[in-house]
Amino acid sequence: MERKEFLRSLGAGAAFALTFPCLQGCSKDEIDGDIVEEPTGVDFTIDLNSEEAQPLNANGGFILKNLVVVAKNLEGDFVAASQVCSHQSYDQVRFVDQDGGIFYCDVHGSRFAQDGTPLNQVDSNPAKPIKIYNLELEGSTLRVFE
Repeated sequence: MERKEFLRSLGAGAAFALTFPCLQGCSKDEIDGDIVEEPTGVDFTIDLNSEEAQPLNANGGFILKNLVVVAKNLEGDFVAASQVCSHQSYDQVRFVDQDGGIFYCDVHGSRFAQDGTPLNQVDSNPAKPIKIYNLELEGSTLRVFE
């Protein structure tokens, strides 16, 4: 093999070796989170005095439980939405302190108002709302249900 051929073959192999891991890193399988189905039959309670509920003491705080994001919005009211994004069913929806407090999925940038209304369109797919759950506060017990 001549030097020119060797360098050409080495160049293609090196380019493949560098590119392949990058392409793998961008695949859906590598995203933190899983593709999951929307939870059904949601009905659970949270003891607001418990350790798990400590983030709910502060406005803007949230917890994740049973594929539901339970948050204390910036006005001090509780809100709850599906943790499963309506865009492509990743379980990455969180409550963030943006635009007065929104539900946000960082996988593809989907944003939702506190009533579940989509605030942006991702890709060319029509935006769909996320599921919002009912809440009932009795003493220090917060019930989340459909």
